[in-house]
Amino acid sequence: MNWTIEERPWTDPAGAALRAAQRTELDERYGTDEHEPGAAPSAADIDVFLVALDPTGEAIACGALRRLDPTSAELKRMYVAPASRGSGVATAVLRALEERAYSRGWTTLRLETGPAQPDAIRFYRREGYQEIPLYGAYIGSELSVCFERSLPSSRSSLPSRRSS
Repeated sequence: MNWTIEERPWTDPAGAALRAAQRTELDERYGTDEHEPGAAPSAADIDVFLVALDPTGEAIACGALRRLDPTSAELKRMYVAPASRGSGVATAVLRALEERAYSRGWTTLRLETGPAQPDAIRFYRREGYQEIPLYGAYIGSELSVCFERSLPSSRSSLPSRRSS
């Protein structure tokens, strides 16, 4: 499948629609709308927001970065529309986010997911993320599983994206 990945503002309507679809899916998986420990991301604290588009221009995936400190950032709102799952677009968005993090001098990426998202846990493990102790607002949460990846020291060592 072919797609393009664009950096867009957090308030982008296509990105907002993807995030709303993600929220609905997570509400169903967890059986409640109270499944996000910590502060929800916002336009004020998201440094990078990417949207993947199919050849017709339809938004099919998204992901964001929120800076945690001078050398690390958190992956937020990684989501792929159900019809595009298994296409490789999630990996492409993740790699594009890693490239953006690298270009900002961030050497560590962290993320939080949860036990009702075994597909996400498998994905991050496959992509080189290691499970870590709960951090920040997630400490003590029974709904959180946290991961981290150290970025390579050179851009050429970053895994390549599979996209067109």
